[in-house]
Amino acid sequence: METLSANPEQASPVSVTAAILVVGDEILSGRTKDKNIGYITEFLTGAGVDVKEVRVVPDEEECIVEAVNALRVRYDYVLSTGGIGPTHDDITADSVAKAFGVGIEIDQRAVEVMTRHYGGAANLTPARLRMARIPDGAELVDNPVSAAPGFMLGNVIVMAGVPNIMQRMLDNAILRMRTGAITLSDSVSPGPGIGEGAVAEPLAAIALAHPEVSIGSYPSFGPAGFQTQLVIRGKDAAKVAAAKADIEAMVATIKR
Repeated sequence: METLSANPEQASPVSVTAAILVVGDEILSGRTKDKNIGYITEFLTGAGVDVKEVRVVPDEEECIVEAVNALRVRYDYVLSTGGIGPTHDDITADSVAKAFGVGIEIDQRAVEVMTRHYGGAANLTPARLRMARIPDGAELVDNPVSAAPGFMLGNVIVMAGVPNIMQRMLDNAILRMRTGAITLSDSVSPGPGIGEGAVAEPLAAIALAHPEVSIGSYPSFGPAGFQTQLVIRGKDAAKVAAAKADIEAMVATIKR
């Protein structure tokens, strides 16, 4: 059985949930292809945090505020990427501050980090100082790549949109998060020629019999023809194994 963490026995039975908020006109226009969603979901799944929702919003204050306020009350964590750079349209920090009803100003902790990175205060241009503006009461999230920090306010974690910077920020952000039970995953491949239509009815019955696991059906078409992969996910190894056994029995019956 495949596990998504090196230490599943250390996981808590508690379910911890998260949403991902991607900010950027360039994502919605198609000019930039997002590379962060897949990375974050795989990273969090392996850490025992279940991603339940992803939203992509434009660089518009009203949209960011609405999304932050909706997601932060629905999930344990919200992880935001994008919109904390040095230009006029980087408004994520201001929008998160507005969502929480707090002020925002240049943070001396961020200034100190950036001063060291840029080789002195004289090199902190107004554009660079814009990246040192942090909402009141927020904790800084380290940025080992380019120094300008992200931040965590309440249960909202704000990170850069540039993938290599975001990934290093996420390494630091996870240290501040609670984690839950690791999601375990296993699969059954019925083989060529057995499509979703053949397994749909018995698979639905198996899903009803195993309500504490998630069972998905994923069709594909390759050189050998069409086929279906049946994936079982859950947080209890015995329950995942029991569902898999029933699916294997079902597939054997179909093949006879």
